[in-house]
Amino acid sequence: MRQFLVIAVNAFMELVRQPVYLLLMTSTAIFEVFLACVNYFGFGDDPKLVKNSVLAVMFFSGLLGAVLNASATLAREIRSGTALVVLSKPVSRAQFLLAKYAGLAAAISLMTYTNLLGALLASRMAFDAYGSVEVPALLVFSSTFVLAYVIAAFSNFFLRRPFMADAVLSVVIMETLGFIIINYIKKESFWPDANVAIDWRMLPAGILILFALWTLAGLALACSTRFDTIATLAICTGFFLIGLVSDYLFGHPASAGAWWASLLYTVTPNWQIFWMGDVFNGANKIPWRYVATASAYAACYIGAALAIALAMFEDRELN
Repeated sequence: MRQFLVIAVNAFMELVRQPVYLLLMTSTAIFEVFLACVNYFGFGDDPKLVKNSVLAVMFFSGLLGAVLNASATLAREIRSGTALVVLSKPVSRAQFLLAKYAGLAAAISLMTYTNLLGALLASRMAFDAYGSVEVPALLVFSSTFVLAYVIAAFSNFFLRRPFMADAVLSVVIMETLGFIIINYIKKESFWPDANVAIDWRMLPAGILILFALWTLAGLALACSTRFDTIATLAICTGFFLIGLVSDYLFGHPASAGAWWASLLYTVTPNWQIFWMGDVFNGANKIPWRYVATASAYAACYIGAALAIALAMFEDRELN
């Protein structure tokens, strides 16, 4: 167990020190809030457009993060020989691979947390044709990122600490504080045209996207046992695109009794299970029982992906 924890923590720390990780974490949260500051002229559906766009940005950035981080934590270590050094110790290949996935899932969860804060804030700031941009909230949110980078630069220059890890930690802390401060602002007194409150339906919707990203991470890790970054990205993108339309491609033929469609419908991940964009029509809600059911589906698919990854990794030549 100790070896598992050490490998998982090292994998997590290695991933959060990657420049692309900090770039995705920062740019996604900022872009989500930017989407809430645009006039869409959507005939009253502007807030709905913002929420759907924000969830799509979370999903796409998570796809990139899962693939790039999986390649960084496994494919690069196999190529550089680091995996061979670790496995020369009393560490089994299954323990090594599962620990790598645990570190990868933790890194994706942290990035999704910051993105979810931006999504919740975007749901608060979204306005229709009769509203306007909530400037105080935008200024506070932007200032948190500037201050986080200043803190990381200070610790790097004066304390000789690693910039990337401190920047990630500072962004998480400062964005959380900024989110709390913004929601203590009386919106009607600072900006009369602003919305009333956060749409908390974004919380279960974001959790469902996190389940989808964990599933994508399992697929990316399986691909990383054999392929490099570009091939892994291509394969995972293919699974992503096919899974979005699996109901149409395989679901209808499977309901008609086609065995091949039933097989492909079972094997292909159905991302529509994790996409709740339609719930923002009216006063619909996402039941937490549905979230629990989706988590069971994700757990089964992650288990299958890791089993395939282990089978592919067992006979992989590491020399």
